Amino acid sequence: MRRSIAFAAVVLCALGLVAQPAAAHSSEPLPVVEVVSYQPSDSGAEAVTYDPSLVPVGATAVVVSVPVSVGTVVALQVRGLEPNREYGAHVHVGSCGPDPMTAGPHFQNVPDPVTPSTDPAYANPENEVWLDLTTNALGIGKAASTVSWRFDGRPAASLVLHEHHTHTAPGEAGTAGSRLACASVPFRDVP
Repeated sequence: MRRSIAFAAVVLCALGLVAQPAAAHSSEPLPVVEVVSYQPSDSGAEAVTYDPSLVPVGATAVVVSVPVSVGTVVALQVRGLEPNREYGAHVHVGSCGPDPMTAGPHFQNVPDPVTPSTDPAYANPENEVWLDLTTNALGIGKAASTVSWRFDGRPAASLVLHEHHTHTAPGEAGTAGSRLACASVPFRDVP
C-alpha cells in the first residue's frame, strides 16, 4: 500500500535510517512505501516466499524509497524472519512471480553490458541498491542504502531477499545466494 510523504518520513526516522527526507515540493517525486506480508509463491500475491523455512508465510516487510537531495534512500525493515541470520536484499528490475527468476536481474543505474553481472565495476553498492541485514533474536532486521541517483521511471519493480550478504569479489560481485522471497515494489521517482 502506498502512503503519504509524511508516513515515509515517520517510517525512515523511526527506523533511525535518515534524519529528514527531501522537502515535498510539487516538482519533487513522491516516496514509495510498501508494507507487505509474504505469502506462498503460488498464491499470486504481491509478496511471496520461495523458502518458508527462512522467510515464513506471514513474515512482513516495510520498504520505503525516498528521493533526497543527494539521490535516493531505500530502507527495509523485516519482521518474522529466521532469528540471528544474515540476509541480502536488492532491488530487481521485474515484478515477483511464482518462479524466483521472474524478478530478473538487479536494477543497475549504469547497466552492465554482460549478464549476469558479476563485475565489481557494475555490481557494487553505488550502482545497485544493496540492503544486507542481520536479524536479531526476534527475527527483526533493518537496512538502508543511499545512492547518488534516482530511478526516474526506469524499470525497478521488486525487492528480493537473498540467502546471505552480498559478495564483492570479481566473478561473484553482487551475488548473495538463492532468492528466498520477493516483494513487488514500484520504485519510480517520477513526479
